[in-house]
Amino acid sequence: MKQFLKRAFFSLLGKEPEAVIAIFGPGPHGDKLRELVPDRRVVYIPVEEGDSTGEIWLRARRALAPYRVGLAAAPVANRKILTAACTVCAGKVLAFHGNLDRHHLHWSTPLASALFAAGVPLDRIWLRPSWWPGRKREVSDLPRVWRRIEGRPARPGAPKVAVLSPYCPYPLSHGGAVRIYNLLRNASSYCDVTIFAFEDGQSESDFAQLTEFCTNLYIAKKPRYREPRWSTLLPPEACEFYTPELHEQLRRELNGQILQVEYTMLGRYGGDVLVEHDVTWDLFEQLHAQEKSLRSWWDLYRWRLYETRVLKSFPRVVAMSDKDAGLLGHPGTVVIPNGVDLDRFQPAPEEGPARRLLFIGSFRHFPNVAAYRFFREQVWPLLSKQLADLEVDVVAGPDPHLYWSQPPGDRRIRLHGFVSDVRPFYKDTHLVLIPTVVSAGTNLKALEAMATQRAIVSTPSGVAGLGLEHGKSVWIADTARAFAEGIQYLLENKERRTALAQAAYELAKDRYGWPALALRQVQVWRKQ
Repeated sequence: MKQFLKRAFFSLLGKEPEAVIAIFGPGPHGDKLRELVPDRRVVYIPVEEGDSTGEIWLRARRALAPYRVGLAAAPVANRKILTAACTVCAGKVLAFHGNLDRHHLHWSTPLASALFAAGVPLDRIWLRPSWWPGRKREVSDLPRVWRRIEGRPARPGAPKVAVLSPYCPYPLSHGGAVRIYNLLRNASSYCDVTIFAFEDGQSESDFAQLTEFCTNLYIAKKPRYREPRWSTLLPPEACEFYTPELHEQLRRELNGQILQVEYTMLGRYGGDVLVEHDVTWDLFEQLHAQEKSLRSWWDLYRWRLYETRVLKSFPRVVAMSDKDAGLLGHPGTVVIPNGVDLDRFQPAPEEGPARRLLFIGSFRHFPNVAAYRFFREQVWPLLSKQLADLEVDVVAGPDPHLYWSQPPGDRRIRLHGFVSDVRPFYKDTHLVLIPTVVSAGTNLKALEAMATQRAIVSTPSGVAGLGLEHGKSVWIADTARAFAEGIQYLLENKERRTALAQAAYELAKDRYGWPALALRQVQVWRKQ
């Protein structure tokens, strides 16, 4: 009787009694919904490039008119599709981020739904500021104490320098760690170095790699910062690593040492030398130029204000390139570029037919995710059909799926997590890809490719500040089509590929060895 009444009721409404699932547009969100609800009929709403919100809405209305919708899948990244889905299937939309995190957009959770639809990660949509009324689901847990680990003995008369870093510079899991570790290890021949750093899953054996050359290592636990990104006047990164207790203990332990601060986010601690690994407001300006949203404007506004104020409080600033130094406009700026360990990364002959590509970049640094997406979504479709035997290795650092989930489909793209030694990847590849679409600072992976004599195909920003020239020591392309054409051309022309790699290697050997760069770092300290 119940089923009879159900059929009769929906018959009067002109709809089928059994609910269907609606999938708006192509993509992995549809596959995921079918996996979640395998026993329901599926209605696909096709979306073509260039469709307006109104066209998608009208197509969906017509396609779904005979049906009762139980659930609908739509991607957050496409605002037109998401808007059409929410108006046609109000209260029924399961929205998906690019990494396939999902949230049911429903009026019972208005703020969480709005935040998720705006692109806020799933684990942060329930966060509320400390000033928000009522009970919080989560609160921040920030470190209050430095733990001291004794290193090598201090040398009488040696200059004493302390370095503050937002992470422990070992293992060498990303470019910033590579720079800090190599400069300090080489500079420790001239100075007694103390490191203050925040741990992130390191072991005691990792700490031992640092205490081999530093006199003291001070470790604070990794912060668990649970304030919404939008809710603070300071950039959230500047709040995450700062507590008054750590600041006070740091000042006590310094005891007159020179303090070098790595990264602008730690500028609230003050000091003598600030290392600008990138000009952060410039990075957010690039993002705002692409996104033009309230969120991107708010990030840019806060970072520009904060970074400008912090710069004024440091007498000396280290920049990665002449371009960055010009953007900073600080009279005490010295350029010390990134380098490469020329003993560790050495040239090796290519092996096998030219069909291996390599992309290296930790997905923890969001410009690397943007670079990977540009390659995967815009460049790869232009290559994959023409070069059937092409293979790509993507070394994405620790826990890459937390930051981006590779769309299923092509087994020729292999995604790797943290790799302790990337040299075998350089040895096996024929071209190194640097497809950055937003960038600041200089790219350490470009320098590793140069040192191993592997030709590079890059966007202009990927090799900015390194002195490489298009057609002489690198292949530069500023569009997806030009990038794909450059890859195909160099794979088919070994002589040209070899010439680019050789010229880049000579440049790396002449300019970018760590021992010479460490001497420049020591000279900065001696002037304090």
